[in-house]
Amino acid sequence: MNWVFREEKKFLISVEDFLRLSHKLEQVMLQDEHNGTHGYMIRSLYFDTIYDQDFFEKAAGTELRRKIRLRIYDPSADFAMLEMKQKQGERQLKRSLRVTREEAQAISRGDYSPLLHYRDAFAAECYAMMNVRCYRPVTIVEYHRKAFIAKENKIRVTFDNQIVATESCFDVFSPRLNMNPVMDKYNVVLEVKFNGFLLEYIRRLLHDVDKSELSVSKYVLARQNAYQTRL
Repeated sequence: MNWVFREEKKFLISVEDFLRLSHKLEQVMLQDEHNGTHGYMIRSLYFDTIYDQDFFEKAAGTELRRKIRLRIYDPSADFAMLEMKQKQGERQLKRSLRVTREEAQAISRGDYSPLLHYRDAFAAECYAMMNVRCYRPVTIVEYHRKAFIAKENKIRVTFDNQIVATESCFDVFSPRLNMNPVMDKYNVVLEVKFNGFLLEYIRRLLHDVDKSELSVSKYVLARQNAYQTRL
């Protein structure tokens, strides 16, 4: 199991600012090894309670809240990451467990018994919580990310665009999903993640960008669209 405890800031910026800032960061930060030319794909299957407790707590800005998801980076992958993100104020804890493709497929169908095969306490916690609170799959969110890294303070600066989602299929490994956009294609989500403090040279680069702080997550954006459609 992996533990990541850090502070995270989110901003909404334009494509133009993304291209300009990305070029500047290339000069002073390391690129994520998976970036390639246009970044890499991320696809997440989110779970929520039968009353959508996590969705409403996030939308309301509740101080203590969580999200549970299965994440992959390639539909042909033989594994997925089961992740739980817990937030308290500005601080955020992310724990993750690598599971096999077959186990992930069972979990995506609402069968959480594969988690009992792991001795890790985090697996047992997820199994108990997802059963007791009646978690079930609710939406898949997919987007492209370009990431930059500074080893000091575990700093990551990421740009997410082409954000799409679906609630019509929960097969996270499906090569073909009927996805709908949840954000204007000319907008990009900038995320700044760090432990303790942000280095001054990175802070200055980010300060020059025309941005507005974003409190709504990609998960909430996807679910909001669905709720508006139902109404």
